[in-house]
Amino acid sequence: MLGLGLMAGNVSAQDSATPYKVLDTTKLMGNGGIDYVYADNDERRVYVPRGGNIFVFDLDTHKYIGSITNTGGHGVAVDTATHHGFSSAAKIAMFDTETMQKIKDIDVQSRPDGILLEPFTDKVLIFSHASPSITAIDPKDGTVTGTIDIPDGGMEEARSDGQGKLYCDVENQKKIAVVDMKAMKVLTLYDLGDTAGEPGGLGLDVKNHILFAMCANPNVCVVVNADDGKVLATLPLDGGTDGGGFNPATMEAWSSQRNGTLTIIKESSPTSFAVEQTVQTKQGCKTSSLDTKNNQIVLICTERLAPAPGTNVTMVANLTPLPATNAPAGGQRRGGRGGGGPGNLDVLWVGR
Repeated sequence: MLGLGLMAGNVSAQDSATPYKVLDTTKLMGNGGIDYVYADNDERRVYVPRGGNIFVFDLDTHKYIGSITNTGGHGVAVDTATHHGFSSAAKIAMFDTETMQKIKDIDVQSRPDGILLEPFTDKVLIFSHASPSITAIDPKDGTVTGTIDIPDGGMEEARSDGQGKLYCDVENQKKIAVVDMKAMKVLTLYDLGDTAGEPGGLGLDVKNHILFAMCANPNVCVVVNADDGKVLATLPLDGGTDGGGFNPATMEAWSSQRNGTLTIIKESSPTSFAVEQTVQTKQGCKTSSLDTKNNQIVLICTERLAPAPGTNVTMVANLTPLPATNAPAGGQRRGGRGGGGPGNLDVLWVGR
C-alpha cells in the first residue's frame, strides 16, 4: 500500500494520450493465497506475501529476487531509513530488507489486514477488522506505540497526506475515517452516500485534497472532498475492486478489479472527473501498487493449477523448493480469496 503519492518524473501530453496496457508479467510457482502487493519505490522492490513467505521482485527488471520465509500475511510496509520491513498478520513479522531475514514477531491485539508506513509520524500502521482498528508500530525496534479505535470498523486501504491527516476506508460502514495522527484520534467519518458500495481501495490527490474511494457492491468510485467530506462525483467501475490509488504525475486515479479489469479515472480539474479507460488485465488481479519512477501500476493474481495425482507443486520459478511453513494463523482471511492452492503467482506491470 502507498501512503503519500510522490512522483519523480514527468508525463508528456503525448504519453497521456497513449492507452494503458499490460507491459510485462512475471510468473512464480508456489502455494497459498494472496492479498496486497507493495511497491517499495525507494529500494526498488516489490513485495508479495503468499502462504508462509514474502516473495520479493525487482521493481525495474521485474525479476524474482528471493523470499523471506516464515512470514506471509496480508501486506507489507518498508521503512527505508532502518531497512526494516513489516507484514500484517495475526503476529506482525518484522524483517531486514537487506538480508531478507526475519527479525521477530510482534504481538498485536487486533485482526490485521492493511498496512502502511505513515510519513508524518514515521510509524508503521496496522489496519484491522477488529478492535483496536489501527495499531502504530515504531519501525526502529518494532515496539507498539499506540492504538486508535473506530467502533465496529472494518478497516481497509489508507492514505496519508504527509502533514498529519490520515484517511482510511471503513469497508463495513461505507465511510472514510479521518484521523489526526499527531493527536492519534479520529476526527470524523465521511459518509460515502446511499449509492456507494463497500470501499476497499483508496486514492488521494494531496495537492487538491481529493479522495477516490473505490467501492464494491455496487461497483463505483466515490470522489470526495478531503476537507469536508462532500461527494463530488460517483463514477462506474467495471468490477469488484479491492485496491486503488492516485498518481499525481498523470493526475489519474485507478481501481484494480477481481474480474480482470483496471479502471483509469482522469482528474481534469478539482471538479472534473471521468473514466478514461478500462484496461484488460487478468482474472483475480484485485490489488495494486504504484511504481512512481516508471508510472506503472503493479498488480497481482494467482493461477490455480491442478497437479497430477501424487504430485506436490511446491517449486518456485528457479526450481528451489519452498520452505515448509504455514501462513500465520488468521493472516490470510482475505488473501485466501486470491487463490489458495498451488499455482502461479502472476505479477503484472501496467503502463503506457
